[in-house]
Amino acid sequence: MRVLAAMSGGVDSSVAAARMVDAGHEVVGVHLALSHAPGALRTGSRGCCSKEDAGDARRVADILGIPFYVWDFADRFKEDVIDDFVSAYERGETPNPCVRCNERIKFSALSARALALGFDAVATGHYARLSQGRLRRAVDRDKDQSYVLGVLTAEQLRHAAFPIGDTGKPEIRAEAARRGLAVADKPDSHDICFIPSGDTRAFLGARIGVRPGAVVDADGSVLARHDGVHGFTIGQRKGLGIPGPGPDGNPRYVTAIDADSGTVRVGAAAELDTWSLTGRDPVFTCGVAPDGPIECEVQVRAHGGVAPGVAQFADGRLAVTLRAPLRGVAPGQTMVLYRPDPDGDEVLASATLAG
Repeated sequence: MRVLAAMSGGVDSSVAAARMVDAGHEVVGVHLALSHAPGALRTGSRGCCSKEDAGDARRVADILGIPFYVWDFADRFKEDVIDDFVSAYERGETPNPCVRCNERIKFSALSARALALGFDAVATGHYARLSQGRLRRAVDRDKDQSYVLGVLTAEQLRHAAFPIGDTGKPEIRAEAARRGLAVADKPDSHDICFIPSGDTRAFLGARIGVRPGAVVDADGSVLARHDGVHGFTIGQRKGLGIPGPGPDGNPRYVTAIDADSGTVRVGAAAELDTWSLTGRDPVFTCGVAPDGPIECEVQVRAHGGVAPGVAQFADGRLAVTLRAPLRGVAPGQTMVLYRPDPDGDEVLASATLAG
């Protein structure tokens, strides 16, 4: 099988490429240049896709004895991931850029080019597993990335490979060291890769500008003024600019955001409990929508908790009634549905939460 190995320059994708070589596949490594200023996209463990990362990936490819290329996807990444991220916050939503990157870059643009060039599959260093075409959680639950891959279609999964999903992270680092790969101890990337400073509010503010509004209590009284709804997310407790806790002495949280009026509503923690979800643009990993209600477990954050529920597909949307509440659910998040078997590790579907 001809395999294109996406090599970020980190330990996970490096071992994934090595394992594909060991399996006897014809492997070619590719590093994606996602920034017009790649030197600025890594600060220690923050950021990715820097010149340093490209160099690390090339050295691994040399050790593995495979061809290596750098493909420029910077324009596509800006349009499909960064601009989408900014626009979503302008609308008062809370997107996950890693989900969009996997959906639109790694398993859409990259996979399409790979297939056009005659490759059979794209291999990545994601912690996830494939079983008979079905996406499953990784063995290492702490590193599991099936959530951010839950937007992939059945056709995209058919041409994907996740060689390290059956192994824990410590073992992956040990394996990289045994193979003599210098990236064995390289820090993992954290936070949002295109915001190496970690200051999301400043990043958004520089692109959206000042859009004044009010922070209001549950009774409608104005508690503070703000410079834009992009500085807030549902469930946020700190940095609200309000004078202390609520009347009951307990902290107040962001419970709703109205981007049109610029209103950020705050209230008690109990107001964050959500018992029903509605998602747009649903994707079913088996390729076919269910013809009736399905039992499921729902996750709305990459490392968040899950709640049991019943999902129903109708009128192009995916509606879920929860049997236990999820807290701090925000429009723009991705909800991923898992099969509620003893393992609870098979992805059934995903959708973007509607407002």
